Amino acid sequence: MKEHVVSDDGLVAHARAVIDANLYLTLGTADADGHPWTSPVYFAPAGDRDFCWMSETDSRHSRNLAVRPQVSLVVFDSTVAPYHGRALYAVGEARELSGTEVDRALEAYPRPGGSGTTPFTRDEVTAPSPYRLYRATASRLWVLCPRDPAQPCPLHGIATDHRAIVPTT
Repeated sequence: MKEHVVSDDGLVAHARAVIDANLYLTLGTADADGHPWTSPVYFAPAGDRDFCWMSETDSRHSRNLAVRPQVSLVVFDSTVAPYHGRALYAVGEARELSGTEVDRALEAYPRPGGSGTTPFTRDEVTAPSPYRLYRATASRLWVLCPRDPAQPCPLHGIATDHRAIVPTT
């Protein structure tokens, strides 16, 4: 798949729309030996490049993050028809949150309104609870450019699948 570098505000809006429309991301981690692992996690955006979730400390992806913070992630809607996909891809680093970072994350997580979740308290995501809040910060973001099958994308006029780097805002 080709990648295009374009400075287009439409890409930022498209990336935000993909993030806002989806409740889960697929988190890619690796253990100390580099063995990959992917996990779906319910997430909440916390800014343009931060993604928060809650997990048990003994889950495989949480253990992986403790030894190797580099991550990849993808946000996409798996319910759309084939060849109509919209996706956001990212790479960056993630870690368990502590101190005042927990309080800031609880302002974003879980997503407000309509996602069927209730707010958590600090006690529910700190010791001795087995759950913690985590945050991935993306160093690079890409989107699969939106287009109808066999049609060029409206942003670049390209009629094949291609990713475009989302410019830093």
